[in-house]
Amino acid sequence: MSLDINEQYDKIYRYCYFKVHNRTLAEDLTQEAFLKYFAQTSYIHRGKQLAYLYTIARNLCIDHYRKRKEETLNEEVAENPMEQVERALYVRMAVEKLPEEMQELILLKYVNQLSVREICAVTGLSRSSEYRLEKVALQKLRVLLREE
Repeated sequence: MSLDINEQYDKIYRYCYFKVHNRTLAEDLTQEAFLKYFAQTSYIHRGKQLAYLYTIARNLCIDHYRKRKEETLNEEVAENPMEQVERALYVRMAVEKLPEEMQELILLKYVNQLSVREICAVTGLSRSSEYRLEKVALQKLRVLLREE
């Protein structure tokens, strides 16, 4: 059984368009899907050709969103370095206004990235106490940062 390109092109295009909501991008992804499909000839003769074509299109759409997400993250990181320093200074000053126990918890959790279990082992707190203390500390930090 061979794949009728004219018949399947519209199906794959509609699938891509549904995923990306952009006509030009959907056309590009559809064409790329067919190029990849025909470049991999070993699978063509095994059957389920349409399923393979949909799988390629799906993966291309996923890759597109991953790239877009990475670009967005890179743009956010590319903000003014002085703004980053200023923000870090405000956060540090706010943390220093917290009680010592809360400061330690914030340091262990968000700077050293310890798990709840590890924090409980270091501080001697129970899990419920750690959760409660963290919640209160974050609430106080939000209030302090709004004041800044």
